[in-house]
Amino acid sequence: MKTIIYTCPYVPAEWIAAHGLRPSRIILSAVSSAGSITRAEGVCPYVRAFIDEATTEKRACGVVMTTVCDQMRRAFDILVRKCNLPVFLMNVPNTWQSVAAQKLYLDELKRLGRFLIQLAGKSFSQDKLSQVMLEYDTVRACILAARGHLTSRQYAEVIAAFGRDGPGTRPDNAEGARPPIAGVPLAIVGGPLMKQSFDIFDIVEQSGGRIVLDATETGERGMCAPFDRRRFRDDPLMELANAYFGGIQDASRRPNNELYKWLDHELVSRGVRGIIFHRYLWCDMWHAELWRLKDWVDLPVLDIDIGGDNETYQHRTPNRIRAFLEMLQ
Repeated sequence: MKTIIYTCPYVPAEWIAAHGLRPSRIILSAVSSAGSITRAEGVCPYVRAFIDEATTEKRACGVVMTTVCDQMRRAFDILVRKCNLPVFLMNVPNTWQSVAAQKLYLDELKRLGRFLIQLAGKSFSQDKLSQVMLEYDTVRACILAARGHLTSRQYAEVIAAFGRDGPGTRPDNAEGARPPIAGVPLAIVGGPLMKQSFDIFDIVEQSGGRIVLDATETGERGMCAPFDRRRFRDDPLMELANAYFGGIQDASRRPNNELYKWLDHELVSRGVRGIIFHRYLWCDMWHAELWRLKDWVDLPVLDIDIGGDNETYQHRTPNRIRAFLEMLQ
């Protein structure tokens, strides 16, 4: 089965799968500036890693990007020139409250569908889409229910594996699952994590804490809302759009007050005592959000800025997290 790679949570995996293609929401690896085809100055390390991944990918038949991130939008222009794979740019409105914005998102899904059919995708019935949505929704619910039975890293990796490999990934397939340790409850908030950043979960546990809320783009926050099973059989495409476009909260939204409503509920319900704010250098959107979060939340916030330098990251980040947890203990 041909594979479509992407990273943005607003791209519905169910839509790609219903077209007979394999959706794979990839987790990126950091790349050195010397090994990148893009200049390092002013380029987010995550976007640089995505460009390198897309230009070296051998298994995929296409790439889907979105306009949610300004740097990723500019990266589309680079990939059109440098990438051997067909690349699709999906317009995702930052404004979300109007009927026009919702219609634009629906129209973009239909346009994406035409792109997928050009790549040997298949037309399908509403029943087929409903079936795929049910399969994904069932596994997604199992993953969310397993949170209390996995360590924070295992939980994050199960979510990432589900995005990469689809419904075949279930929590009971996770090897070496063990009861979560006790520790100071923390949240991690920010954009997407790269593979190296998953070490944060271990560092926190080794320092006497535990991530009880993964509010990064690659964590719980990047999962769509549960489907209304009474509605998706009548109009599955509309329900798909509602769950993704209307159900995923992000700093890019205008206004993004719903992100803070979601955070407020989750921080309180999970007893969070501190926040690790994870952002990439040159990401203006999340950098600006850091100060709003600090003003809004009545909790200590540790700012972890990632520049793509693994050596600096490995030495500096553990020390800062340990000091942060010592303050909270």
